[in-house]
Amino acid sequence: MTVVLKLGGSVVTDKETPETVDDAALDAAVETIAAADVSRLALVHGGGSFGHHQAEKHGVSLSEGSHDVAGVWAIHDAMRRLNDEVIRRLQDAGVPALPVHPFSVGARDADADLVFPLDSSATMLDEGFVPVLHGDVIAQADAGATIISGDELVTRLANGLDADRVGLCSTVPGVYDDDGEVIPEITAFDDVADALGGSESTDVTGGMAAKVRALLELGAPAHVFGPDALETFLAGDAAGTVISG
Repeated sequence: MTVVLKLGGSVVTDKETPETVDDAALDAAVETIAAADVSRLALVHGGGSFGHHQAEKHGVSLSEGSHDVAGVWAIHDAMRRLNDEVIRRLQDAGVPALPVHPFSVGARDADADLVFPLDSSATMLDEGFVPVLHGDVIAQADAGATIISGDELVTRLANGLDADRVGLCSTVPGVYDDDGEVIPEITAFDDVADALGGSESTDVTGGMAAKVRALLELGAPAHVFGPDALETFLAGDAAGTVISG
């Protein structure tokens, strides 16, 4: 079984303090992952106070590019250092984690379409490793470099690796309805458009509305859940909000 799991930036970092790891939250997630029995696991982590801080500082986003080499390097370097820390803790816990840096693997064409080969990640999985990707900068034709979000990577991995299950772990227990309650299942965007603010709700990497739209297009069920449900998800059970088109 192939599982794609994203640890949100709010799970692995203290988003209130630039370039600071949330030690307790990251260690808890790592411990849960290490204890799980998942045969083929691909991980993605968000940028949190590392990538987002530098991207905002240098004016780079999903749509706004930059040719400033110092700024591009600052964003990638922050994410590389966070990735190093995540991998170090995974390896210390016995997880055979290895890095895949998106900046060195993919690109966007002049239409901003993502070109992201999965040869390295697929081969790592076949050889028993756990590839660990992350939000990053990525070269884009006619724009210098833009941001590639962790959510984009989750979608690419899930489709390209024929994932059986997809999980997005953040600090919220699922997708909320208008009353602040977790929606147990989403099968059509129109059913939750009002609660999500339609397609206008967005943040630097897309927002919940964009996330739900993308997850509905996957060929595997996706689960949006909080850290307390990570063990449940990795055990193969339903966790948080289940999104399946």
